[in-house]
Amino acid sequence: MCTGKCSKFIAVALYVLAAVSVICNLMLFFPDFDTKYVSEDTEEKPRITPEVKFMGGLLGGGIAIIVPAIFLHLTSTKEGCCANRCGMFLSIGFAALGVAGAIYSVAVASVGLANGPVCRDVLGWRRPFMNTNGSYLENKDMWKWCLEPDNVVEFNVALFSTLLVTGAIAALLCGIQMVNGLFGCICGTCGKECSKK
Repeated sequence: MCTGKCSKFIAVALYVLAAVSVICNLMLFFPDFDTKYVSEDTEEKPRITPEVKFMGGLLGGGIAIIVPAIFLHLTSTKEGCCANRCGMFLSIGFAALGVAGAIYSVAVASVGLANGPVCRDVLGWRRPFMNTNGSYLENKDMWKWCLEPDNVVEFNVALFSTLLVTGAIAALLCGIQMVNGLFGCICGTCGKECSKK
């Protein structure tokens, strides 16, 4: 496969993954699809899960993925400033940035899943699953501990799981691009050029 075409395929996939990550991260600010929790959130009286504020999906899975995606898209064009060996070499560095961002997104999502959401239970607003080592994920009866916001556990689990999966796929694709960029640097951006040189 032509290294330029491979870069284009990876770039398009990264656009989608970045969009999903950003949307998931933004949605996590509004449990039960209500704005009151984010407006009531303070350091003394938390209403939003701390891992949401780390912006793993926005910074790591979004911005740190969209920047390499744009550059990879440029390397896949037949003509242009980046459609050459130098551009493919630079794509290795951009892909490494994507890997770092994706790993950050995965790490934040993993911690968010393990510690569970902030919610109101019988003792007040807190993180009731904090010291359960993620066992609440297997025991859905524990999810009833959260009285407010409605379905906050399902909400957090679904969105953090999506961030985890998108981050892992983005890291894999960026890793593939690092190898593809190396071949593109050696052979050029098109298979025909590689065979001629």
